[in-house]
Amino acid sequence: MKRQVFYSFHYKNDCWRTSQVRNIGAIEGNKPVSENEWEEVKRKGDENIKNWINNQLKYRSCTIVLIGEETSERKWVKYEIKKSWEDGKGILGIYIHNLKNQNGERSRKGKNPFEQFTLKGGEKLSNKIKVYNPPYEFDSKANYNYIAENIEDWIETAINDRK
Repeated sequence: MKRQVFYSFHYKNDCWRTSQVRNIGAIEGNKPVSENEWEEVKRKGDENIKNWINNQLKYRSCTIVLIGEETSERKWVKYEIKKSWEDGKGILGIYIHNLKNQNGERSRKGKNPFEQFTLKGGEKLSNKIKVYNPPYEFDSKANYNYIAENIEDWIETAINDRK
């Protein structure tokens, strides 16, 4: 069964890398929004952005945070993580810095975005959320294959961890 997932990522920096993961085909994700559509959503203000994100998350069972160099610093990625956690969705992270972009470049590894969240009782969200880092430092194709071979299991684990 294909799971319905929501992808959270830094659009400007990582759109090309994230499109590789989104096209794996083992899962059904939210349809990619074009840069023009996203600009239209943003132009209407923060409340409109929240409503758009909430609608995108509505029927998803899992949120996948695709972690690039600056993902942890993005306001709306933080909101998507917080909202997904509050809604009881499965959440996981995948580092994508070693996937090549449209220019054949890799980026630096970003910070774990879950480190910024503290749960009631003082525990870090990063202790609850699994983050996967494909192990092939200089082989973008091998990293893609590693993600493709494992993403379904990672999603099921994230969903089961929230039950």
